[in-house]
Amino acid sequence: MRIVMLGAPGSGKGTQATLLVERLGIPHISTGVLLRSAAQEGTELGLKAKAIMDRGNLVSDDLILGLLKDRLTEENASGGFILDGYPRNLAQAKSLDEVLDQLGQPVDEAILLDGDTETIIRRIAKRAKEEGRSDDSEDIVRNRMKVYREQTAPVAEYYAERGLLTCVLGEGSIEEVQQRILSAFEIYHPATETPG
Repeated sequence: MRIVMLGAPGSGKGTQATLLVERLGIPHISTGVLLRSAAQEGTELGLKAKAIMDRGNLVSDDLILGLLKDRLTEENASGGFILDGYPRNLAQAKSLDEVLDQLGQPVDEAILLDGDTETIIRRIAKRAKEEGRSDDSEDIVRNRMKVYREQTAPVAEYYAERGLLTCVLGEGSIEEVQQRILSAFEIYHPATETPG
């Protein structure tokens, strides 16, 4: 199964992707981790990305797509993957589709973790306080939510138009959200499966 995880900052995408990886046995691919790993390994694309990041600039879509394409051709991604943190805008979604079509691995499903903006802001503020993070002040979070609504939310519409979007309420406990995702995909514990 090839899954794209979507949702606002603080919606729980990373947490839910990690739990799904354990359940489905497919890799969790985060573009942030890919960039850091490629830079540390000193690959050609990694060195280019590192030079850009060291200047404080954003890495281009083409470079990220190149890294993603390399990662998706690795053997453990042949049975599926969960993409987290990408695509972030409509142009990236369309470019990603082109790459996945070339690889013969189109997206099967996009999961949107949906929730109330104020609840998400409270969750992030609580996490920031617990972890001593200054990059998650309320003003910064509100700005990130605005950027999300303007740029990333249309990605959900793009997948919805193609019949690939599943909306899941991202509020409640981690376990409750996970169960909603599993129910949406009819992924059950072996003990609760109906005999075939």
